[in-house]
Amino acid sequence: MLIIVKPDNPRVQADRAIKAHLETRGYSVTLGSQYDPVAQADGYDLVVLSSNIRSRDLLGAYRTVPVPVLTWESDLLDDMAMTGRKLGRDFGKDPAEHFVWLVNAPHPLAAGLPAGVNTVYGKDAPMNWGKPGLGASIIATVQGEPDHAVIFGYERGATMDYDAIAPARRTMVFLDNETFGNLTPAGAALFDAAIDWTAGQTAPPK
Repeated sequence: MLIIVKPDNPRVQADRAIKAHLETRGYSVTLGSQYDPVAQADGYDLVVLSSNIRSRDLLGAYRTVPVPVLTWESDLLDDMAMTGRKLGRDFGKDPAEHFVWLVNAPHPLAAGLPAGVNTVYGKDAPMNWGKPGLGASIIATVQGEPDHAVIFGYERGATMDYDAIAPARRTMVFLDNETFGNLTPAGAALFDAAIDWTAGQTAPPK
């Protein structure tokens, strides 16, 4: 797995914590720099685009890579053709959320959690969201805001926005820059499920 980060961002410590967590689950994880060529993704089974990158520099660089991609950076969603282009309508960030509304509990991305309200943050924190195209499976939304999807995924070959076809799985999950450490057990389960599903794992490597 390759996690793309901005190495000179002080918040890279949050990405290192995610790397350590994933390694305890059996994944082999490399931190890659957003300044390096996109070809660095070659040979990996999953690319993760952290929200601690500088999105206006990265834009759609990884849009067409034939490798599964997961992100929690809402400002990349339009560039990745995962949503429309208008900030505040097609993608954005809610500043203080605590819960998600799980609407597709049978899907593997739902981590076996029950439908309805689930507490994902220990305290109120920012939550990224998008309004995906018709080819997406929407798993959860902001509570009370059905157009603000906080977990959604596209299968390979699904139609995303702008009639773009997903070259491999594409997934959005609700985290923000430093909210990984604020996840509840349910929030952590949803994060892990997003990693596993996007990478094509029915269970973690160990």
